[in-house]
Amino acid sequence: MAEPAASADLDLIVTRPLDVEAVEARVAARSAGALVTFRGVVRDHDGGRAVSALEYEAHPEAARFLQQACDTIAQRSGVQVAAVHRVGALTVGDVALVACAASAHRAEAFRACGELVDLIKQTVPIWKRQTFDDGASEWVGL
Repeated sequence: MAEPAASADLDLIVTRPLDVEAVEARVAARSAGALVTFRGVVRDHDGGRAVSALEYEAHPEAARFLQQACDTIAQRSGVQVAAVHRVGALTVGDVALVACAASAHRAEAFRACGELVDLIKQTVPIWKRQTFDDGASEWVGL
């Protein structure tokens, strides 16, 4: 059985800009020939509309759900993974999510990182409100 995911010693839900190198350091190992990092970046559009900003809100237990997602992927894949999500007000270009996977070979790291991001989006109670250039806003995924 794989060790618990490396996210266990990170602050998983934060309001400050994300430290990508700190997340990568949690999974890096001498035995890992592959380190895959995903950055979820706030883009300037959605559904054909111009987006000016996002706001993320997290359930009080969101960190526990995020850790469970990391543990699930680590145990399922045997790959070391870590993830951190930012909440609060973000603007275009800000990083909202960092997910990393490290393994001996690239295929396993890419697969584990992709599965981790998918599982986070499916199971972690974090909600996003988009603000559009015209001043309108909407919650996504509710």
